[in-house]
Amino acid sequence: MPIPAARLMTSRRLALLAFLVALVLTAAVPAAEARFGHHKGIWGPVRVDGVSQFPIYKELGAAYYNTSLHWGNTASERPADPRNPSDPAYRWPAELDDAVAEAARHGMSVALMVQRSPQWANGSKPDNWAPKRARDYADFVVAASRRYPRVRRWIIWGEPTRAPNFQPLNGVHPTRRLARRDRRPQRLYAQLLDAAYGALKRESSRNVVIGGNSYNAGDISPFNWIRYLRLPNGKRPRMDLYGHNPFTLRRPRLSRPLYAPGYADFSDLDTLMKWLDRYYGRDPRGRRMRIWIGEWTVPTDDFNHEFGGYVTRPTQALWTQDVLRIVRRSPRLTTLNWFALYDEVPRPNGDETHRGLIDLQGRRKPAFRAFRRG
Repeated sequence: MPIPAARLMTSRRLALLAFLVALVLTAAVPAAEARFGHHKGIWGPVRVDGVSQFPIYKELGAAYYNTSLHWGNTASERPADPRNPSDPAYRWPAELDDAVAEAARHGMSVALMVQRSPQWANGSKPDNWAPKRARDYADFVVAASRRYPRVRRWIIWGEPTRAPNFQPLNGVHPTRRLARRDRRPQRLYAQLLDAAYGALKRESSRNVVIGGNSYNAGDISPFNWIRYLRLPNGKRPRMDLYGHNPFTLRRPRLSRPLYAPGYADFSDLDTLMKWLDRYYGRDPRGRRMRIWIGEWTVPTDDFNHEFGGYVTRPTQALWTQDVLRIVRRSPRLTTLNWFALYDEVPRPNGDETHRGLIDLQGRRKPAFRAFRRG
């Protein structure tokens, strides 16, 4: 019996509507998962007693596994072909190979911090000194990107606003205008950053370069670091995201007054954005610079060598819930990376930092659940 035209039209419309709804849902679920997951990353071991920790990172909903690459240890001798990862001078760390493979197996990405220079590049100085030629650093990150083509997040040095991490850097006033001689560290870092940006983008436009990487306080304040972060020609170094480690011992609220002049803990990230807008400007795509929270944690249980205090475990969980809510709601905060999965191992004088989501007895703190839900 022939189907009436009206019913046929209705059936086709319903079929089309069902198809469109299915298509939207299919597309929306991964997008929502990516939007949710990309707000979280984590630092921690690749394995413990031979057991991969990536199932735990996956359970926590972390999109990024953070780790570092020591340039000086990887290339203790000058390579003849520095952009070739197979050059005999290179000794790539097996643990990093393992981390990249484990991340791929568990559907995660790797964010790689490249720092610490070899003596042949920095004039026979300690490894916290900037290399004499930014090109040498850029050549190394190119070799690393060819060795690890799955890595797309490149962090250019860690906390260079602290003298133990980056030399030559001396302590300066957090807000006072700097004399020209005191701006040398920013110029050196800006050259490293810009050279690495150009080199990595030529390798792949998908590479994301994270620069700045300031600390909440430091030997130079985030304010003056951003203010004077310029190349010798006066231009700004290129980067995709501005990295900042906004550690804090007060409950995170963007409405709070400034922690201290020139400094920026988590509650001051709105002020940090204003500094970026005023002194840095827009990213290479013309957008207001977004912030990658490279490291964040809240210590528990006892006084320690890293922070001036600690909180209870329930408070750690509450603050973790707070910061993840703020990151989700802010279009300029791209990712919060927790440092780190486990508490620090005991130190001889007993001042280890209980910064983890899991204690050394393997017990999950309340913050573990807060981070997983976040």
